[in-house]
Amino acid sequence: MSSQQPPEEPAYEDRVYRSPMAVVTGVLLLALIAWLCGDTLVRGPGNTPWFAAAIGLLAVPLTVAFTVRPAVFANDDRMRVRNPFRVVELPWGAVDAVRAGYSAEVLADGSKYQLWAVPVSLRARKKANRQQGRQSLPGRGGFAGRGAAGSAGVSAAAAPPAPQLAPADQVVDERRQLAERGASRPGAQGSVRVRWAYEIIAPAVLGAVSLIVLIAVR
Repeated sequence: MSSQQPPEEPAYEDRVYRSPMAVVTGVLLLALIAWLCGDTLVRGPGNTPWFAAAIGLLAVPLTVAFTVRPAVFANDDRMRVRNPFRVVELPWGAVDAVRAGYSAEVLADGSKYQLWAVPVSLRARKKANRQQGRQSLPGRGGFAGRGAAGSAGVSAAAAPPAPQLAPADQVVDERRQLAERGASRPGAQGSVRVRWAYEIIAPAVLGAVSLIVLIAVR
């Protein structure tokens, strides 16, 4: 009898994070670019429509790159970071650290990759630290009042409050936990792979070159 093949590991759905504020800003900017460039294409005199087309060709991919495009995808085996101009695929076994200082970043194979989709807000971090400090003060859930017998006691059922984290720090902490749990998985092994986003770079370069040529021959 032939040996039984080991079952394949199940596929896990990606956890996706992107900045809602960046997406909303990008959509509004794209609508503004479409309105201005479209109106100029239709009504502009002379070679003005050509300038509008070149500007639109340059502005649209750059706007998408820095607002709508950035995202972080993570499952139990790997993390995929979609930054403005490249996509980085990082198996958890290759990740050395996921951290958030002044920016969110991941260290792997001796290189550092920023997480554009996870903007760090120092203001939000200070606010979370203040809330955590207030919760740790006496009289804010740590001690109970006097009991029926008139003696002061400590609430045995009171559990320590969960630490308050800023949104970016919370996302980074979740990815760090995924990295720690998945580092030893067979499907989480391999090297870091980087792919340039030519679908963004090519039209932006074409728009920039067209604009330079139009200005030169004007």
